[in-house]
Amino acid sequence: MRRNVLIMGAAGRDFHNFNVFYRDNDCYEVVAFTATQIPDIEGRLYPPELAGKLYPKGIPIYGEQELASLIGKLNVDEVVFAYSDVPNEYVMGKAAEVMAAGADFLLLGPRSTAIRSTKPVISICAVRTGSGKSQTTRKVVSILRQMGKRVVSIRHPMPYGNLLEQAVQRFATLEDLVKYKCTIEEREEYEPHIAMGAVVYAGVDYAAILRQAEQEADVVVWDGGNNDFPFYVSDLQIVVADPLRPGHERLYHPGQTNARLADVVVINKVDSASRENIDLVKASIAKLNPKALILEARSAIRVDAPEMLAGKRVLVVEDGPTVTHGGMGYGAGYVAAHRGGAKEVVDPRSQAVGTIRDTFAKYSHLCDVLPAMGYGQKQMKELEETINATDCDLVVVGTPIDLSRFLHFNKPSVRVYYELEEVGHPDLSDLIHERFGSRG
Repeated sequence: MRRNVLIMGAAGRDFHNFNVFYRDNDCYEVVAFTATQIPDIEGRLYPPELAGKLYPKGIPIYGEQELASLIGKLNVDEVVFAYSDVPNEYVMGKAAEVMAAGADFLLLGPRSTAIRSTKPVISICAVRTGSGKSQTTRKVVSILRQMGKRVVSIRHPMPYGNLLEQAVQRFATLEDLVKYKCTIEEREEYEPHIAMGAVVYAGVDYAAILRQAEQEADVVVWDGGNNDFPFYVSDLQIVVADPLRPGHERLYHPGQTNARLADVVVINKVDSASRENIDLVKASIAKLNPKALILEARSAIRVDAPEMLAGKRVLVVEDGPTVTHGGMGYGAGYVAAHRGGAKEVVDPRSQAVGTIRDTFAKYSHLCDVLPAMGYGQKQMKELEETINATDCDLVVVGTPIDLSRFLHFNKPSVRVYYELEEVGHPDLSDLIHERFGSRG
């Protein structure tokens, strides 16, 4: 008898776990996915072309709010939890809900889900969303390219469009972003790689993605999403921790898993955090993973026109995931505004429209910044309307991309950039040269 399985996800690890563990496994029948965090995923179908021969009709995707009723309706035996950056208490709350409805509750770990590459793999993950994975990934890619290595980055999935068309995506030019109809969230992750002249892959089928990427890479760099652990077996696992949120390295799933798996932990943002909080994170990491090497780094912020900030009333637009489910009340844009002498950071909530208004209602800790939500054309338009309706002198764009290139602002704007600057030695360059140099 095949056991009926339901996979709880957010259009990322859920699909990966299915592909590598369940797709061709005739001991199980995956009867449904549920979705949360990402708008407009539920109501769709995981297509039969990706689901494989055991699923000729594909697999339906429901909203997570239907979880308990689906367990009874579909006679579910096992529920697999497969998304990230949620409190440990939340995970156990879902476990209680599942078990009370009559099913078993399961988490799949790296041994069951990580794919082995024919090429060396460096993974960059984090203990929380917004810790600084992306800037750390860019640093690692730069180091490897300076060593003469052919580097390909593979990004944690963000398949918000047509899943079949997004099975394997390769991004090397800005035109590729248009080709795949990328959302703001996708552009924020892919465009910085393209600006470096690097290649980045993403999609749905991460075995197929890896095999294609291996054809043009000496080293594969896994660019993680949220605080998820890698989809690939790693030869060097770098994990970024955030001293602005001390203790979170122990309290969030699966960030603590990353902390325990890490070869290297980079404590980022030491220029913004107190020494007390930096030391708290250091002590916590040392207790979780005594073998990990701990490094410190600054998140160096610069503004393309800093003279425009002084004395101005500004609207700060921040990276969406960092300040929503990442739980931060602000990001680099807010820091840059205050350092630059802005007169006031304007509260945008009263002017928010549509799903942007709903986002503020859901994430009630937000008041001084506007999250750059843009999971589709409709939401991007609502973001634009919110920006243009807000009474301010200047828009401070603290996202990894220039929003003004595809949103039309009715007021001037400045860009904020942030890069990883390590403190002391050994640093990432020392470690990577030692591990992946000509004789490594």
